[in-house]
Amino acid sequence: MTSPRPPFPPFDEQSALQKVQAAEDAWNTRDPERVALAYTEDSLWRNRDTFLHGRDEIITFLRQKWARELDYSLRKELWSFHDNRIAVRFQYESHDTDGQWWRSYGNELWEFDEHGLMRRREAGIHDVPIQPSARRIFGPRPDHEKGTPLPFA
Repeated sequence: MTSPRPPFPPFDEQSALQKVQAAEDAWNTRDPERVALAYTEDSLWRNRDTFLHGRDEIITFLRQKWARELDYSLRKELWSFHDNRIAVRFQYESHDTDGQWWRSYGNELWEFDEHGLMRRREAGIHDVPIQPSARRIFGPRPDHEKGTPLPFA
């Protein structure tokens, strides 16, 4: 079994905020193996129109994702929480191999086991092409921006 991932459910506001920031920090490493350790061995995912089961599929998916979504930078924001579930809104920016920049908006629903590992993740994501001059997410979030709400558009 993977090491437990505190904080553990049931979540309060502080522990839910910690879980969201930990996820943002991990995803911004763009390290599929590291990111996958936060999920149960049999974790279920829906990402857009892709359905995944288990860490091996998650790792393969993330490798492919970050091979096409270059210079990926993510921000997550707590939307809601209850017991062992957290809802998040997020935005990330990346560019493709043609140099087109994208801002991707979405929502995630997370469900955790008693060890703090995510056993289910459902993500809806919408992509908007942007000009490089419209970028606003540059690398991992600096400490002074942690807890800052995401812009609506």
